[in-house]
Amino acid sequence: MSTDPPSVPPRGGGPFPALPEPQALRVVVADDNPVVRAGLTALLTGRADIEVVAEAADGRQAVEAAAAHRPDVVLLDVRMPGVDGISALPYLVGLAPVLMLTYSRESEIVREALRLGAGGYLVHGEFTAEQLVAAVRDVREGRAHFTATPATALLQQVRGGAAPGHGPAYGPGRGPAPEWPPAGPGPTAHRPGAGEPPTEYLQPQHPASQMQPFVAQSSSGHSKPAPADRARHGLSRREEEVMELIAAGMSNQQIAAACFISEKTVKNHINRIFAKLHAASRSEAIATWLGTARNRTAGGHRD
Repeated sequence: MSTDPPSVPPRGGGPFPALPEPQALRVVVADDNPVVRAGLTALLTGRADIEVVAEAADGRQAVEAAAAHRPDVVLLDVRMPGVDGISALPYLVGLAPVLMLTYSRESEIVREALRLGAGGYLVHGEFTAEQLVAAVRDVREGRAHFTATPATALLQQVRGGAAPGHGPAYGPGRGPAPEWPPAGPGPTAHRPGAGEPPTEYLQPQHPASQMQPFVAQSSSGHSKPAPADRARHGLSRREEEVMELIAAGMSNQQIAAACFISEKTVKNHINRIFAKLHAASRSEAIATWLGTARNRTAGGHRD
């Protein structure tokens, strides 16, 4: 009879192998405003399951970043210099799900983005940080996500009847993405070989790029108060940056992280902003900043 002691499995062992840790959700952020990009990156990377793998300042960089990194989701602005988001969208949806994240709230732009394959559409100022994170996760899983303005535009289209040819044009299970780079008039563009990320664009030819009348824009390219309006409000450069992040739906903590300042300093900036905009709340400040506020009497300025 054997007197050897029974073997003891190593600590942490067992009949079942350890499950691999889930991989982080990989995101590309495309927005021409560096303050917005930094804020979104700080917000998303603060989550254990999300990683921002690249940033892009225009549509061309967004396509190159998506081709190089193959992210799980691309966050895409509409108005960007050079190649805008709508022009880049048909190429991006073949590489990753795309969530539009923009100040552009016009119904024509919303419908065109969805027709070209966007998986969701969020308008700055209409969502919280938690809602943004939930939208990124949902779009990765193929669940559409909309804030109030694009949802209303979609509802109007459904009630009015979808126009012929207005189904999603590109993306998985749809038609193939157009040839890269887009064919059309203009200089001959370099045609990448197999597996080579696109490196050049022609001038944007997509009609959606021409939908909007010219409006005075900030360096971010988003529709915001004209310089004369900014001078009237009297906001400093830093206060303008903070106001943009407020309009993006960020909390004081997230703004502090994005601007590398303390929360106390953020609160001081917000109080001064509210006083200058005659706003009593974040929503009133956003309405004034985006030019949608009606005339009203000046309010208090609590944070």
